[in-house]
Amino acid sequence: MGVIGMIASVSKMAQIIDLFSESESALSNKQIAEKLNLPVSSVHHFLKAMCKENILIQDKNRKYRLGWRILEWGNKVMYQQEMNEKVGPIAANLVNRFKGSVHVGMFDSGEVRFIYKAVSPHSDVLPTYIGKTRFPAHATSIGKVLLAYNPSFLQAVEQKGMQCFTKNTITDINELKKELLIIRQQGYAISNGENETNTFGIAAPIKTYSGQVIASINFVSDVNYISGNNFQNILNEVVRSAQNVSREIGYITM
Repeated sequence: MGVIGMIASVSKMAQIIDLFSESESALSNKQIAEKLNLPVSSVHHFLKAMCKENILIQDKNRKYRLGWRILEWGNKVMYQQEMNEKVGPIAANLVNRFKGSVHVGMFDSGEVRFIYKAVSPHSDVLPTYIGKTRFPAHATSIGKVLLAYNPSFLQAVEQKGMQCFTKNTITDINELKKELLIIRQQGYAISNGENETNTFGIAAPIKTYSGQVIASINFVSDVNYISGNNFQNILNEVVRSAQNVSREIGYITM
């Protein structure tokens, strides 16, 4: 399928999703075809693909309804919006106390995508951009936290390939798994020049009300700045910041 065909398919699936409403929560293949003025056979092709991805589900009456994937997407959008509101003051404390940058990131197909960023004045850390900059999960502190608490994410990392970026990059899946066990036990991850030489990151998990880890917060700076006398103080603040954000979005420690 060419690019134009892919765009047309995505557009058609979006149109199908838009057909469902509070008053029409279940629709048959024929009803959907009529509403879109398309052949039933063509619509069936799209519905089958959407059911496979859990975007739609088929009930006992063979009618289609919105699937759990739609709910998952909606929760992620709401989570990101709430995250930005809650993390601001907490991140500001970190970048005001220490020289570097703070990110909140989420897992995306073997990589980390940032949804929040704050930077200390005159910070020399490499530039990153919200929503655009992607970093490899296996070579970043945020990525390793997300992998440690979500073992199922490892499959995407393996499929993408564990590229080597520096001499410190972990490129063996078994070695990575060993480190992830340690990360889960200690409650934080570090990245010592594993993605970019001379950068050091410390990350801790952000938990939802149910205890699920779908985001992480980190502090990144020059390796000489963090690895010296500042390390323990920064580590303590990153872990405390993650705990504070988790509480702000509803996580309750027992």
